[in-house]
Amino acid sequence: MQTPNLPELIGSRICHDLISPISAIGNGVELLQLSGVPLTPEIELIAQSVANANARIRFFRVAFGKRSPGTMMSRTEISETLAALSVGGRIGYDWLGLTDQSRDDTQLVYLAMSCIETALPLGGDIQVRPVGRGFEIHAHGKRINVPSDIWNTLRDRPVPADLAASHVQFALLPQKAADADRQIDVVTDEAAGHIMIRL
Repeated sequence: MQTPNLPELIGSRICHDLISPISAIGNGVELLQLSGVPLTPEIELIAQSVANANARIRFFRVAFGKRSPGTMMSRTEISETLAALSVGGRIGYDWLGLTDQSRDDTQLVYLAMSCIETALPLGGDIQVRPVGRGFEIHAHGKRINVPSDIWNTLRDRPVPADLAASHVQFALLPQKAADADRQIDVVTDEAAGHIMIRL
């Protein structure tokens, strides 16, 4: 009997249980607006925060949750998630030439984005470009920070024993890429504020 992937199931369960109360807060803000309550800066902040949290959970559910082989994700779902993440945040997200994608490919791209986010301490822009059967995930920022102990895990180096929870994507991406028969190539130019992951 095949052992279930408990970390994926835990990720899916957490995201599933959080999405309902967050959506309920968003619905409450909409009802306030419909009832004629003035759109104050406080309400705008709540609405924006809820939209961002909702998008982040949808992003995490794909990146870290249970995957179902053969499942597709619509262009609309992906673009709406990335657009919501970009609003009011320090990082902008853009997927060029976006079409409907397999959930497996979307998971790889989201994990790569999660890795790149850690390299942009002052924010920046992340852009996905389809290349052949794979993808290039480019990022530009005012400053690029690429600690070798973490980033070397994408270069076939062992995962650090003291890996922080905030860096779990660096352990997951090589596993998922190997499952999909994809190679990972990392190119950095810290002086130019550029980093790229090719899958």
